[in-house]
Amino acid sequence: MGEITSLWLNVFVGQTENQKRLYAGQKALELGYGGVVEVSKATGLSRTTITKGIKELRGGEFNIQQIRKKGSGRKKVEETQANIKEELEKILDENTLGNPMSVLKWTCKTTRTISSELKEKGFSISHQTVCKLLSEMNYSLQVNKKMIGTGTHPDRDAQFQYINNQVKKHINQQNPVISVDTKKKELVGNFKNSGASWTKKNQALKVNDHDFRSYAKGIAIPYGTYDIKENKGFVNVGTSSDTSEFAVNSIRMWWKTIGRQRYSTSKELLICADGGGSNGSRTRAWKFYLQELANEIGLNITVCHYPPGTSKWNKIEHRMFSFISMNWKGKPLESYQTIINLIGGTKTKKGLTIQAKLDRKEYIKGIKISDKSLKLLNLVQHKENPKWNYSIETDN
Repeated sequence: MGEITSLWLNVFVGQTENQKRLYAGQKALELGYGGVVEVSKATGLSRTTITKGIKELRGGEFNIQQIRKKGSGRKKVEETQANIKEELEKILDENTLGNPMSVLKWTCKTTRTISSELKEKGFSISHQTVCKLLSEMNYSLQVNKKMIGTGTHPDRDAQFQYINNQVKKHINQQNPVISVDTKKKELVGNFKNSGASWTKKNQALKVNDHDFRSYAKGIAIPYGTYDIKENKGFVNVGTSSDTSEFAVNSIRMWWKTIGRQRYSTSKELLICADGGGSNGSRTRAWKFYLQELANEIGLNITVCHYPPGTSKWNKIEHRMFSFISMNWKGKPLESYQTIINLIGGTKTKKGLTIQAKLDRKEYIKGIKISDKSLKLLNLVQHKENPKWNYSIETDN
């Protein structure tokens, strides 16, 4: 009864400020002479507080529900400093409305910056209080949203519909339909990779503090080929340059590794690609090397390009590349073998599997295709958006 036990302290810690004072007073009374000092040492409460609790218990003048006296505590800043919310709103409006004379127009709109601006106007307010007021005024931290279309092509919707119809047509005819693109280039070495992975506490992997190309073992250029119908992928990891020859050779490697076994009786290949880059709709070399591929594998090749600014709708982006990024997040891409293994280890519950190979061929940039060579191509442009839709027929 007269001891300060760990059980009593556990109960004490969970009480409100008012209840702690009364609990401490009661325990001091139980301990008798020297009890106030003992309870003070054990709880950290001042002797004055404990003595006050004893007096309240003896006099019966306490309200266990009320923590502080009415009217006690610090006054709200808007009560002590009139019009502070109006001034805060004015500062925010100046920045929001684009007033060129506003101080905040050309600074980062942080709570510390706003606090400094209010202090210059004669108010006394901390950045924490600014944050509280902003919350009360229905402001919140928000990021930019990519919602405004820039340069939307008038034929965009029609092209999407055309691609959809072509995909359905070729799948019904048992022809391969692939989505292709180049994933972001990666430095090979002990560099930070975005994302986090589970590791034991204080055992995070240590990587280089700078991502200098000179520190790298090389670069990795993953060119992906995604089979839309089968939900299977192939990634050709280049080590030199992202050229049209590299893009077409990546498709060739997909065909030799996976495609020809799965589509041995097919007569045509449909490729869905972005409108720019190594497989761009206006790139001569892309079409030139596709002609070589068509002759080699004996398939007519149809290409449908996504309109400018719509690459995010390319199926390979969200059906394959996104899962590769998730699989290797937080893991340094220390070697080419590491990259191949991580790509090959990417799987999903919906059955996605990916094969990957390393391509050490040296691809030369800047190869020009002459007008004469271009005229020799068996290029047939479609009636619907011919600059984005065309077929390359074999010479056979």
